[in-house]
Amino acid sequence: MASNRPAPQAPSIPAQRETETFGYGSYRAEDGTWEEWNPTAESVAPVRGRHRVAKQRGGFARSSTVLGVGVMAAVGAGGIASANTGKPPVSLSLPDLPSVGSLFHDGSGDAPAAETTATLSGVGVATADTEDGTDAGEALRNRIMAQAEQQQGQADSRATAVALSAAQRQNADAAARAEKEAAAKAAAAKEKAQAAAERKAEEARLARLAKQYTLPTSSYTITSTFGQAGSMWSSGHHTGLDFAAPTGTLIKAVHGGTITEAGWAGAYGYRTILTLDDGTELWFCHQSSINVKTGQKVSTGEVIGRVGATGNVTGPHLHLEVHPDGRPTGIDPMTWLRGKGLTP
Repeated sequence: MASNRPAPQAPSIPAQRETETFGYGSYRAEDGTWEEWNPTAESVAPVRGRHRVAKQRGGFARSSTVLGVGVMAAVGAGGIASANTGKPPVSLSLPDLPSVGSLFHDGSGDAPAAETTATLSGVGVATADTEDGTDAGEALRNRIMAQAEQQQGQADSRATAVALSAAQRQNADAAARAEKEAAAKAAAAKEKAQAAAERKAEEARLARLAKQYTLPTSSYTITSTFGQAGSMWSSGHHTGLDFAAPTGTLIKAVHGGTITEAGWAGAYGYRTILTLDDGTELWFCHQSSINVKTGQKVSTGEVIGRVGATGNVTGPHLHLEVHPDGRPTGIDPMTWLRGKGLTP
């Protein structure tokens, strides 16, 4: 049986193909005859590295989508770490995923048990904190503790300044009080010394006056004082100082002066008025006798009369009155005599 001769085979011309979506470039004639190649699990070994493309059962692996998701997750994690730590941008590394295609499993059949999918939360982020052994939380804690210590130091400084200011005020107040007390003591001492000097000067003056003045009589008793109230006096009160003494006791001139009156004076009995150089009148009343005449000059201690009970009296005594400048109303003879250095 005759058979046909085989037809001559046409020269093999590489088929033209479109550029793959994976970016491997266009077909080149020098690469030889092109044949379609469908990788399987047995023919493709797992590739580990930064840009691995995993197989997908029943179709091509969507590497671009998977890589995009991984990059976004990694960038998000790096941003969080940078926001927490406040440090420069971190370097990123993509995880080694055993099966990228399982992320897009279409549900037909069971996925191999040996192939597991890495979760996006497990993406590793290398930061400056993790490189030097300190995580972001520890760094934040250290910054908080440092800030707290700084604030505590500032508070302690303020408290120290306040305490120092209070101590300075207390010292200033204490110094002011001490100075005031010292000034008061100095003033008191000065006043005391001045009073002592004045008292000494007064004593000296009175001592000199005592040599110029003398008490009007001796061996007496003070029976009535100036201003004492009673019905026995026509004015309603006593107008002089009474020296009770026996009748005939000598009456002496208290100070040198001129006799301006000597004689009977009604309720005063026999009275002698001695006018001193300064105009003060001394009235000696109720005398039993008068030893001087009007116009006569007398000296201190000179006898001018004797004690008696003439006039309105209840017993023998000398009634002495003092009338400055000859005024009708007299003053307390006790005070006047003491002013002259005399003590009745």
